[in-house]
Amino acid sequence: MTIGLLFAALFVHRQRTIESPMIPPSLFRGRGFAPAVSLNLLSSFGMMGSALFTTQYLQSVLGKSSMEAALWGLLPTVLVGVAAPVAAQLVQRGVNRAYVVSGGFVLAACGYGMLTAAGTDSLWLVLAGAGVIAAGIVTVMSQMMDLALGTVPVEKAGTASSVLETGAEFGGALGMALLGSIGTAVYRHDIPDAAPAAAHETLGAALAVAQQLPGRAGEALVTAAREAFTSGMQAAAVAGALLLLGAAVLAAVTLRRVRVRETDPAEPEKVCV
Repeated sequence: MTIGLLFAALFVHRQRTIESPMIPPSLFRGRGFAPAVSLNLLSSFGMMGSALFTTQYLQSVLGKSSMEAALWGLLPTVLVGVAAPVAAQLVQRGVNRAYVVSGGFVLAACGYGMLTAAGTDSLWLVLAGAGVIAAGIVTVMSQMMDLALGTVPVEKAGTASSVLETGAEFGGALGMALLGSIGTAVYRHDIPDAAPAAAHETLGAALAVAQQLPGRAGEALVTAAREAFTSGMQAAAVAGALLLLGAAVLAAVTLRRVRVRETDPAEPEKVCV
């Protein structure tokens, strides 16, 4: 980690001193660009952090095949198709973008809240929670792209878009790492001490071990492992909900006075909130 921070510091120094930087520091001097990158990163954190658990839940806890899990996973996308157009309409009708984005984060946090109530047989609750998370996150992401590109010079739009996408990728990886670590820690804490050592690693390993155990011993391990995983998912969902609620407050504070260029070519000088 120390080496990574050192290289990051060297990269920032290099970008601030060379004549033609890959990422111009001037991008972050604009009032809306840095918040857009940060909030987009947090939204990607929330999206990928939940996906890590819901996909495993469908296959390893509910016992769905890969194809069945994929088909069930299509249901939450129904809300996604509605969220972005609704968010755009709200902004076009004069609702402050800060409140739309903040509302998206709150909606996603509610989805995480639904996951905290999931048991080992909660297919519809988990799918509904995933759908609400996705709808909230898409509401945020749809506005962040518009905001980031609307607050930087036109000639730097390509660079701005790349920085936004890089931040999103980093946020997704961070979400899987941090929320996954929380879930794994709770799983290992809750799995019975008497279970084979391999079963303490992951739910998948526990299910593989259970297949080699006779009769009720295998069934007991499967039940215990699935309950431990679900407890881990609940704990990670609490952390995800708290983070997204914090992001909602951050959005309301940092975006409230941000103004972006109007996209209507007929009125190039007009700006909107």
